[in-house]
Amino acid sequence: MVEEFPNLFAPISFGSITLPNRFVMGSMHTGIERTGDWNRAAEFYAERVRGGVKLIITGGIAPNHEGAVFPGAPGLFSQNDIAGHRIVTNRVHDHGGSIAMQILHAGRYAHGKDCVAPSAIRSPISKFSPLELDNAGVEKQINDMVDTACRAREAGYDGVEIMGSEGYFINQFLVGRTNRRTDRWGGCFENRMRLPTETVARTRRAVGADFLVIYRISVIDLVPDGSSWDEVAHLARAVETAGADLLNSGIGWHESRIPTIATCVPRMAFAWVTRKLKQSVSIPVVATNRINSPETAERILAEDCSDLVSMARPFLADAEFVNKAASGRQRTIAPCIACNQACLDHTFEDKIATCMVNPRACNETEFRLERTGQPKSIAVIGAGPAGLAAALTAAERGHSVVLHEGTGKIGGQLNMALRIPGKEEFSGLVDWFETMLGERGVKLQLLSRPSPEDLVEHDEIIVATGVRPRLPGIPGQDGPNVLNYCDVLSKQKLVGNNAVIVGGGGIAVDVAEFLSRDGKGSTEDLPEWLSEWGITDPENQRGGLDPSGPSPEIPSRCVTIVQRSTGAAGRNLGRTTRWIHRSSLRLRKVEVVGGAAFKHIAAEGVYITESRGDSRLVPADTVVLCTGQEPENLLAGQLRKSGRVPHVIGGAQSTNGIDAKRAIDQGTRLAAAL
Repeated sequence: MVEEFPNLFAPISFGSITLPNRFVMGSMHTGIERTGDWNRAAEFYAERVRGGVKLIITGGIAPNHEGAVFPGAPGLFSQNDIAGHRIVTNRVHDHGGSIAMQILHAGRYAHGKDCVAPSAIRSPISKFSPLELDNAGVEKQINDMVDTACRAREAGYDGVEIMGSEGYFINQFLVGRTNRRTDRWGGCFENRMRLPTETVARTRRAVGADFLVIYRISVIDLVPDGSSWDEVAHLARAVETAGADLLNSGIGWHESRIPTIATCVPRMAFAWVTRKLKQSVSIPVVATNRINSPETAERILAEDCSDLVSMARPFLADAEFVNKAASGRQRTIAPCIACNQACLDHTFEDKIATCMVNPRACNETEFRLERTGQPKSIAVIGAGPAGLAAALTAAERGHSVVLHEGTGKIGGQLNMALRIPGKEEFSGLVDWFETMLGERGVKLQLLSRPSPEDLVEHDEIIVATGVRPRLPGIPGQDGPNVLNYCDVLSKQKLVGNNAVIVGGGGIAVDVAEFLSRDGKGSTEDLPEWLSEWGITDPENQRGGLDPSGPSPEIPSRCVTIVQRSTGAAGRNLGRTTRWIHRSSLRLRKVEVVGGAAFKHIAAEGVYITESRGDSRLVPADTVVLCTGQEPENLLAGQLRKSGRVPHVIGGAQSTNGIDAKRAIDQGTRLAAAL
């Protein structure tokens, strides 16, 4: 038992397995299975097992074509499919792990014309109206899920997780908002919960007693007319009686307008609901959502909120998470900051998932970091995300690395991001980079701006000098009431009570969040966050939604975004998080003026011409320019003139689409190739 984390590293037995710790790698869609490269999928899971996690739940596997999340989604339909999955299960078993396959029937969430549901009610997040199943159709869906469980056993899995939460097919039967049936599958709650209990009971009979059956239960729906707590607890006990070995908690439906896993959500934000579930049943319960550190996981167990903790994205960020925690090296765990940029956003863009912090995630077979046989002396100039990633990767491979940073601290633009309310997790990423520079022996030189002459002795020079704010060329932009986003976020200059932000990209949205909250967020204050988003105890209100709605604090100042483009602000933000930012700005009463042509900036505000041709003043005490960035690459040009050919990465190379994800990926890949 690890002294610092006694609960996390206590063994536990349930069903047919015994685990040496309380970690579960939760289900997540990676897209690897769609490639047909089963060795790649096997190595992805095996690396996590070698890293210490001993129970893995796969991404969702469709039980039939109509239940697939999208046409062509992974299934287990043929002997070829079974053979491919067996490569994965064998690899996991070879390294001492257990693996359960999640059976995911999407119901009305399926993005295909053949989708089915308890009632013909279209989801607000889908363009397809589902077919209402008749009795025979319901029976077919249950039988297909049971048959899939049997095929999973044939493929070598140790168990299955039946997905009954997040608003998918089984969840759709449980509430009146999606189940209008009057037959034995609808009406009273006993009828509405018949499908999940029958699915679990028939699965248990089909697979036998020595096969793990996990049920993923929605403990708080976060949608209007969702389940009451009495119904959740009643279902949990019925599923236990039906033969489930383990209850995994699900939080919120996908159509809910409340964030549940983004970085603005407090850590262990929903553990209090999982504690209620644990008190309702006798089988083990798993906590999930926004658990990204061993300290948080230990606290959940110590406070008796659950018996195990499920993490998914943290194992993308660091496959060695468990081993590092077990050996007292938790400060070296690469943190999942819940940004969604390379995991969930990639999934919705039909790309292979990976991780902003760890670009090797899901690319283990293609992206190897091997020790070099020819160590070089490498200078990296700029300690922003690109330079930090390059320096750490080069040092990990055995090169001698000197990292120059012109300011007094590392982090670059990350130091701007971590000041945004809701992005406090970025602070942990900067701390991790600082820890790892020491761990890997990188020589850090702060307040250092080397010239080409200072770098002549190095074999390779990596220029990662970042970006500077771009000036838009608006008359009056040099006025005393005009600031750029760096001035504001670094709090170097004061902002008045009536602020106008020029620009409508991601930086503008961040600055609007910062100014409307005066730099103070609710991410580290759970009661305030719950109130702000209108979340209450499902024991008091169905679905856990406060009937009075969200209750944000009164904005600290009036903030207006004025942008050239029409439509909503932040269109370049990630698909899975931009709606959160927009919702937050609406709650803070931030106005967005689109279709503006900027005439000039004056002491009284910004003069614009609107799309219909009218000219007007947008009053402001302070005008903040968020009009993009341009490369800071003077050193690169100087090096080329001196005859050196530097490697230029990150914003110094190009600001087109630059963000931390691209910067870290570039830095890592360059250093891997040197």
